[in-house]
Amino acid sequence: MSDHYYTPKPVAAHDLRMIRQSLRGRDFQFVTDAGVFSKNAIDFGSRLLIESVEVAEDAKVLDVGCGYGPIGIAVAAEVSLGSVTMIDINERAVELARENARRNGLANVKVMQSNMLEQVLDERFHCILTNPPIRAGKAVVHQIFEQAYHCLLPSGQLWVVIQKKQGAPSAKLKLEEMFGQVEEITKDKGYRIFKATKTV
Repeated sequence: MSDHYYTPKPVAAHDLRMIRQSLRGRDFQFVTDAGVFSKNAIDFGSRLLIESVEVAEDAKVLDVGCGYGPIGIAVAAEVSLGSVTMIDINERAVELARENARRNGLANVKVMQSNMLEQVLDERFHCILTNPPIRAGKAVVHQIFEQAYHCLLPSGQLWVVIQKKQGAPSAKLKLEEMFGQVEEITKDKGYRIFKATKTV
């Protein structure tokens, strides 16, 4: 069976490469590898989320399904008084994210292997970011939303990027069932950015 990017232990032969990318006006470099999501370039959805998110410099942030780390690392560079926890089920992605945090000189980052949010269910965050694993199925994506709601502080925000053709309308409905306020922040090339605020 071939690897998926949500495989806990990828077996694909290593194929290390380097991506250099400017995000939110800063230059970053990321090592990627086979067996992780979007290994050849930072995907459009992740870049749209990175450029759209608003986060306080002292925020405690969680990046769910971090892959090799572009979302969490770009945000960590801005939360100089806060911290970013990055989680992924894929152990190869976790090691890459750790290396990329070091490579970009960020000491306020913690990276852990976790099936969805299982390893952080006892923690609380101001902001949770996710480019969810659509190919893992709607049930998994909706469980990530439910666990994120649980892990948010009052008035905390869940930021989600999702393609319209991959379930954005049903994702928005699910978020509206749980959160007191859901906004569509932007849309581009079929992608939607939703901000769900925990007001209930």
